[in-house]
Amino acid sequence: MRRTTARLLTGAVGSMAWVGRALLAIILICAADSSGAVERSRTGEFDVRPGGLVHSHSETLGEHVCTFTYASQGGTNERWHMSVGISEDNKLFSCSVWRPQGKSYLFFTQFKAEVTNAKIEFANGFSQAAVDGHSDVPLKEDEYIISENTVTHKVGSFRSELSKLLIVARTRHDEL
Repeated sequence: MRRTTARLLTGAVGSMAWVGRALLAIILICAADSSGAVERSRTGEFDVRPGGLVHSHSETLGEHVCTFTYASQGGTNERWHMSVGISEDNKLFSCSVWRPQGKSYLFFTQFKAEVTNAKIEFANGFSQAAVDGHSDVPLKEDEYIISENTVTHKVGSFRSELSKLLIVARTRHDEL
């Protein structure tokens, strides 16, 4: 989805519809029965490490990869999760990166999430993730940039708070 198209969806109705569909897709993908021969979802844990150095974490599912690259400052290591999933019809690939405690206390100087073999249809970042009665707090539109297969911070606008990132992408199988 082009950035201009993504911006058109930011109206209250359009945004809520897309968020609802994206979250439903993520739930269905993650809840898919993985007892069959094909693995449909996977969740990995990793430490987000402060210190200003650039670090990356990736999860692979079949031919699809999601890579989260970041640099942060302050505090100590935080345990984060990354879930990737593929829909049963192989048309949607999802990637979610989040801090299970809901709010990160690290100061992110940069971030980028990249998916391979898929084209981003929906993406959203959050400064706080929903947990313990708290709601998701979305980043402002001007804090990040969505391209065909990346979501990245926008230099000069990103306020350095990140606790969750969601991506739903259409796989190349759908374009055949």
